[in-house]
Amino acid sequence: MGDVQGAVNELVALLTDQTRVLGPDHPDTLATRHNLAWWRGVVGDIQGAVDEFAALLPDRIRVLGPDHPYTLSTRHNLARYRGEAGDIQGAVNELVALLSDQTRVLGPDHPNTLSTRHNLARYRGKAGDPQSAVNELVALLSDQTRVLGPDHPNTLSTRHNLDRYRGKAGDADSAAEA
Repeated sequence: MGDVQGAVNELVALLTDQTRVLGPDHPDTLATRHNLAWWRGVVGDIQGAVDEFAALLPDRIRVLGPDHPYTLSTRHNLARYRGEAGDIQGAVNELVALLSDQTRVLGPDHPNTLSTRHNLARYRGKAGDPQSAVNELVALLSDQTRVLGPDHPNTLSTRHNLDRYRGKAGDADSAAEA
């Protein structure tokens, strides 16, 4: 309902109770930690999100295993928020490793794998390599159109970023036309 800070406050209270009642390693406690980290980022506490995802990741690996989809999701969000915090190359490195694992575990057409490809391309563009971003987004757009459809919000977002990085790569005419 738009009260993001209220959600953060409720999650903090819930986490305290879950840790006490269920224990720190219970899957619900870990899920609340993940959600709390995510919403901290949404509310603008980017470094808080990075810190919480970084603290959560070893626990998720220990409890769920390195290939569990929730562990992969935590890795994705940690990389994303690291990039938002300014560690662009760190985000790229983490997303490259994550993409390999997601492709192996979830498959190349899984929505989470496609999302990682999108973020990897964006951060490559932000790192000063707009042509790599364009190349990756062209391939991604084809796969998203096939898997998600041409009007899916993620497909449209990829089209938007593709045009943006085409312009940054020096192809302003194609970007403007698109």
